Amino acid sequence: MTVRKPSAARATTILSVRRDGQVALGGDGQVTLGQTVIKHDTHKIRRLAEGRILCGFAGSTADSFALLERFETKLEQYKGGTKRAAIELAKDWRTDKILRRLKSLLVVVDSEVTLILSGEGDVIEPPEGIAGIGSGGQYAVAAARALLAHSSLSAEQIVRESLNIAGDICIYTNRNIIVETL
Repeated sequence: MTVRKPSAARATTILSVRRDGQVALGGDGQVTLGQTVIKHDTHKIRRLAEGRILCGFAGSTADSFALLERFETKLEQYKGGTKRAAIELAKDWRTDKILRRLKSLLVVVDSEVTLILSGEGDVIEPPEGIAGIGSGGQYAVAAARALLAHSSLSAEQIVRESLNIAGDICIYTNRNIIVETL
């Protein structure tokens, strides 16, 4: 008799876009377990630092929440310095024996910076202020780049439209979209 491990809960699309002094961060609501959608309306965007910072996550929910808590602690420690807090979290995430097992990606934005954080120690500031993570992340990034170049839509509208496009392409992305702006 073969015993199968249950599939990990997965699937998300998170996208951030900057335009005309505004930054928008959005995500879809879908969570799947193996080949089954188990939740349609998950909230994957959080406001931190009294609303001055937005963070979106993809990957294991429990791991993401553990990292969000640590990131908030780093923000307090470094007096709201987003970049510094992100770098310090990435260092801990990569070197700490327990933290390095956490499976998640984070997108962190404030009024000035957009960052992607990973457990490999990466703190990436993507070009053009467009960041996408998760199963449909790169579909959404491609759509956002096109909309930025060929439309006058706001950052929030671009995020919504791009996530809808990703939802049409990626089976792990739905159209139950939440967008926050700064």
